[in-house]
Amino acid sequence: MSAVFAKASRIVVKVGSSLLVDAATGTLGRDWLKSLCEDIATLKMAGTDVILVSSGAVALGRRALKLKKGVLRLEESQAAAAVGQVRLAQAYAEMLAELGIVAAQVLLTLDDSEERRRYLNARATLMTLLSLGSVPVINENDTVATAEIRFGDNDRLAARVASMMSADRLVLLSDVDGLYTADPTRDASAEHISEVKVITPAIEAMAGDSVSGFGRGGMASKLIAAKIATQAGADVIIAKGKTLHPLSALSRAARCTRFHASTSPAAARKRWIAGGLKAEGTLHVDGGAVKALASGKSLLPAGVTRVDGRFERGDAVKVCGPDGREIARGIAAYSHADACAIAGRRTAEIETILGYRGRDAMIHRDDLALTNEVREREQSGA
Repeated sequence: MSAVFAKASRIVVKVGSSLLVDAATGTLGRDWLKSLCEDIATLKMAGTDVILVSSGAVALGRRALKLKKGVLRLEESQAAAAVGQVRLAQAYAEMLAELGIVAAQVLLTLDDSEERRRYLNARATLMTLLSLGSVPVINENDTVATAEIRFGDNDRLAARVASMMSADRLVLLSDVDGLYTADPTRDASAEHISEVKVITPAIEAMAGDSVSGFGRGGMASKLIAAKIATQAGADVIIAKGKTLHPLSALSRAARCTRFHASTSPAAARKRWIAGGLKAEGTLHVDGGAVKALASGKSLLPAGVTRVDGRFERGDAVKVCGPDGREIARGIAAYSHADACAIAGRRTAEIETILGYRGRDAMIHRDDLALTNEVREREQSGA
């Protein structure tokens, strides 16, 4: 694909209900969905991870349940989602399977992106699916989410997923081809904006609605999503998805708005780990582990000489060298009790000691930030 996807190793694609489901009949647009799946196959052949965030379950389910037109009650939406998810997942599974791709369904709630242990579990599951060549298809868990815990719309859900998964690109496919200086349906002089380097208050005002986080749908929610994702290191593309092969269309210079990331995904995650989390304990390591971490490797149990503090899996911990100085900070893969039990032992012994097969590393390299590395990056303004 074109420069839009150049150098992108992981892409999150959000699909709106209006693209998937015919508003008049409530039926799935299979030709369009097939063309999207073919685009996904092309990206995967180029070595790119693809994650889908798909709407459409409620729209499909309400037709099957013969629910009346208009706004549904919460319990009706949840029932429609339960029915529609089956149909939506089946459609994705069948069409991707025809292209030799395994689809996986993942349902998330807001707590899955905010409660750290659930966040880590969701990230680990998605990482594993991607490593196995699967395409995760994500939706908000409408069957159990209530008004108080909902993401509010799938634009923001997609942005949270892009942040969680350190994606390079977030593509928001909907019925609009990008941001305009004003609402083009009301102002004939409105001009399309193809590129946004920084999301300023003036840019936010162009959405026409409040960008407070309480709106639902529309351009306001897309700008909220763009702010979340660009701060996490992902470029965001808002594009009209009505055409067949919408991702290929972007590679042929279809009109869109591109919001530039303010940092890289790796730098954003390192900064979050180093400065955004309170350390609940300390892992003391030997000289060999210090060298291994400096070369970009994970912290293995064999290199840990002592464990201080009380922490749970998913908590942040300090890593200190033989001289007692902090050399890194990371997210622990084990609780303090389990860490004490396996400290200084080989990875192959973990299952025998703990009685279950845990992770190989005490802290995986993706969940670890070297203290000096982060300080140097911040001092240089990177």
